[in-house]
Amino acid sequence: QVQLVESGGGLVQTGGSLRLSCAASTRTFSAYAMGWFRQAPGKERKFVAAISFSGGSTYYADSVKGRFTISRDNVKNMVYLQMNSLKPEDTAVYYCAAGSSWPIKAYDYWGQGTQVTVSS
Repeated sequence: QVQLVESGGGLVQTGGSLRLSCAASTRTFSAYAMGWFRQAPGKERKFVAAISFSGGSTYYADSVKGRFTISRDNVKNMVYLQMNSLKPEDTAVYYCAAGSSWPIKAYDYWGQGTQVTVSS
């Protein structure tokens, strides 16, 4: 069982930056690939970014490529999402997720989410 807790969300103006964090409670964090998803009000949850077990491989949704960066620290059991040049359409609840394969075929564990609001 892996518990994931997101933090770092908040209110930011267009063009601003936020750094989301996700803390994982597991002794085998490096055995999980990690991802970030987001869900805007009234819309489906969508993929944002993913990172491999060691952090050597990443991939991003086209909508965030060049603006967001996913990273991880396998010593601290943390995964991060650095979000720059934020836009109002980035407003959503952001979720951290863990999966046991790479490329990830399915996510086994999910956090509760953190709200990000970008004002215009």
